[in-house]
Amino acid sequence: MGGVEDDEPASKRMKLSSEELRRLSNGSTIKEPVAGSSGDLMARPLQSEGGEEVVGSKGVIKKVEFVRIITKALYSLGYIKSGAHLEEESGIPLHSSVVNVFMRQILEGNWDESVVTLHNIGLTDERTIKSASFLILEQKFFELLDEEKVMDALKTLRTEIAPLCINNGRVRELSSSIVSPSDWFSVRSPKRDIKRARSRTKLLEELQKLLPPTVMIPERRLEHLVEQALVLQRDACMFHNSLEKEMSLYADHQCGRDQIPSQTLQILQAHTDEVWFLQFSHNGKYLASSSNDQSTIIWEVDANGVSLKHILSGHQKPISAVSWSPDDHQLLTCGVEEVVRRWDVSSGECLNVYEKAGLGMVSCGWSPDGKWIFSGVNDKSICMWELEGKELECWKGQRTLKISDLEITSDGKQIISICRETAILLLDREAKVERLIEEDQTITSFSLSRDNRFLLVNLLNQEIHLWNIEGDLKLVSKYKGHKRTRFIIRSCFGGLEQAFIASGSEDSLVYIWHRGTGELIEALPGHSGAVNCVSWNPANPHMLASASDDRTIRIWGLNNLSTKLKDTHSNGIHYCNGGT
Repeated sequence: MGGVEDDEPASKRMKLSSEELRRLSNGSTIKEPVAGSSGDLMARPLQSEGGEEVVGSKGVIKKVEFVRIITKALYSLGYIKSGAHLEEESGIPLHSSVVNVFMRQILEGNWDESVVTLHNIGLTDERTIKSASFLILEQKFFELLDEEKVMDALKTLRTEIAPLCINNGRVRELSSSIVSPSDWFSVRSPKRDIKRARSRTKLLEELQKLLPPTVMIPERRLEHLVEQALVLQRDACMFHNSLEKEMSLYADHQCGRDQIPSQTLQILQAHTDEVWFLQFSHNGKYLASSSNDQSTIIWEVDANGVSLKHILSGHQKPISAVSWSPDDHQLLTCGVEEVVRRWDVSSGECLNVYEKAGLGMVSCGWSPDGKWIFSGVNDKSICMWELEGKELECWKGQRTLKISDLEITSDGKQIISICRETAILLLDREAKVERLIEEDQTITSFSLSRDNRFLLVNLLNQEIHLWNIEGDLKLVSKYKGHKRTRFIIRSCFGGLEQAFIASGSEDSLVYIWHRGTGELIEALPGHSGAVNCVSWNPANPHMLASASDDRTIRIWGLNNLSTKLKDTHSNGIHYCNGGT
């Protein structure tokens, strides 16, 4: 396997390379004669000056490969003359003459000749040859049907495609198309040839993916390598929390700590008791906080900061959790072993109360379409309700605990809750399948990632575990350093592409780790009581909120933004100017 050598001067190859790539880019027809004789079709290794000459300071880049992918990139970008000139000047052809002939035969629809040429381009894997032959002959079959040559198509199927003895299911599909050939007929028109040419171009792209890269350089290979380098740099950057467009090819990528929200920009002081829970809305325009003072506050987020919108009153007990509707127009609040209330975000009006006689609610959540709500009940069951209050379904048994978070995956299929002190239940309500995450320590809370692939689990032993819940359950990472001895402490995913983990802590600090490496990045001081909950704004990677027993909520942002806010007290809000 590998490339093929060619003794032909590069100048003779130039026209063919230019034209075949022009054909690939705009569908025009190749008219020039093929350079070389049939003797050129025999496979030989590519000739390169200097043998295994390398470029770059590390000595790992082969010059021939480097030049070839640059040439390929030039052609792909439409710089046909530049690509041809590079081939001529370097003496390194993009493709051998036999591959050029093969590509031209494909584009011109010379199917039988192209199958013959395929066997002469240096392939040693019989399976690859058969698979490529199948693709070519399948295209031949369809074009014969398109020309209403049904008998010729049938002959191709029986004598050329079927004897390859691969992809028998596809062979049966092709056979069925013979039964209803009208489905494949095309109306003869001037556009017909263009349509066919484009399909041949697509065939050539599929063949490029199938054949070894030493024979045909993969499409956009240089772009792929550059993208890969940028992604690796970004992933290795501990503090990367900026938009993708800010990355540049001109210099190695590196972010500083100034990309992490570590400065207190505002202190929200409207609650009159410990703040237990808070959560940004999906669109990042609102923040909801709940407290031991039996109230929930909806805060509005805009360019000027965070301001109070509504104080929601009505619960008779402290409020342990809130949940935003998928469209952020409504909010659920759950009193501790009390009721769940549904509120209109715009008006602050209570729309409905969900309760069960003699029982109390312990958690709440929404279906992805916003048509139903879910609640955990203190008899350890989980219930699903219509918005107007009718109970639709109830999963009884050991499904939840008196203190448990509740999450519903974005496809609406899985309900996630703590079902035992050391186990989390993943209940597939459609397939009626239950999976369990088993821990050695007591589980205090958990959080689901935005892509539904990961679960962040807080444990009694002051560790936070990251589980992959896609397919087989797998423990991925552990995060350590925060303090938890008595209270429920909550953590969250956050930042650009949720690349960070944030958590509250009983030592009054907010902790931030790099999700991938598990390394502790920040321990942010400011609160004077235990930090119970944190929430990272999903629409703004530079905004983080924390809720504390000190009755305040802190809004964290970047250092260079803090000076934009005035030092003032207003409506239960304290704006900080560069300090904590």
